[in-house]
Amino acid sequence: MNKTLLTLSLVGTLGASPAFASDKCEVPEADWQPIETLQAQLEDQGWEIRELKIDDGCYEAYAIDAEGRKVETYFNPATFEVVKSEVED
Repeated sequence: MNKTLLTLSLVGTLGASPAFASDKCEVPEADWQPIETLQAQLEDQGWEIRELKIDDGCYEAYAIDAEGRKVETYFNPATFEVVKSEVED
């Protein structure tokens, strides 16, 4: 019985985990904006783009932001909304 409760607890915990980028980037490619447009917007905001690519249906940027921090940020390809971001101080 204890094993069953432990298993149910783990399943419940896993189900409550935060959404990953791919969960938010389920957008038909026909609705995507050009990746070059995102790059231009980020550069206008002071970002220095190191790499910009497609990953799991999202645009993923490795960059130095306007504050000089290394960032890895996922964007919705249709809206450019930030889906997930990791900042290294």
